[in-house]
Amino acid sequence: MPSTYLGLYYHIVFATKNREPVLGAEWRPKVHAYFVGTVVGLGGRVLAVGGVADHMHLLVELNAMHRVADFMREVKRAASVWIHENTRLSSFAWQEGYAALTVSASNLETVRHYIENQEEHHRHRSYREEVLTMLDRSGIEVDMRYFN
Repeated sequence: MPSTYLGLYYHIVFATKNREPVLGAEWRPKVHAYFVGTVVGLGGRVLAVGGVADHMHLLVELNAMHRVADFMREVKRAASVWIHENTRLSSFAWQEGYAALTVSASNLETVRHYIENQEEHHRHRSYREEVLTMLDRSGIEVDMRYFN
């Protein structure tokens, strides 16, 4: 086969520092749009973006040249700069780390729907419950020190 074909889809979740609810609903859509531009600028594709006051979700397609750690460092850095320049949150920061889970092509619509309906999900479930469930379903061991 003379070419390389990839379908590298990731559901990425990351929180504000100390999971503080500082991502204001009034400007959150602008942050979402900024994430889209940043991901595209890095050579990726956004399939969904969503979140609530204390965390964000991205469903992205990356290419073979992306390293998830480098990609996330740039995405979080760029969003932090935008937030500092466009809101009154001069001390804003993202929490260290993130969850990046692979998604099969057959589950993309389910994950997209989930991400686009974050407000509804978080009426019934906390960020902690959400992420711990996601990690458990993926068979990922968790260090509970980071969830207390």
